Amino acid sequence: MSLRRRRTRGEKPKAQVDMTSLIDLTFLLLVTFIVTLPALEQGVSIMLPQAKTDQLPTKDNKANTVTIDALNRVFLNNKPITLEELESTLMTMSREDPDLPVLVRGDERLEYGQVMNVVKILHKCKIRKMALVTVEK
Repeated sequence: MSLRRRRTRGEKPKAQVDMTSLIDLTFLLLVTFIVTLPALEQGVSIMLPQAKTDQLPTKDNKANTVTIDALNRVFLNNKPITLEELESTLMTMSREDPDLPVLVRGDERLEYGQVMNVVKILHKCKIRKMALVTVEK
């Protein structure tokens, strides 16, 4: 008995799609997204200190973020900025919106005084809604 199936008259051979290349492409896209997603999530990579945290109440979750990295570089909403520019920008923004929420993200390797320099600027600009961001334990 033959293992091959004999074609009957009028039956056409069935077309098949090779799935190997499609599966390879799918895995390539998956790996690409896995690798790039953390970079898109946070513009500045820092190590946040660990502490017990509560959910931060912000209107529409649109808080401005001041980030200080381990090299003491300051970023406002992921854009590099000097302390003088930060003060003038926040002063302007706080005049427009007195309830302006600001989140301060300081790298845990920083000295306390470096983070406090930014907090002093926020106090000087009369920012009433400010929070220090940490990672939950």
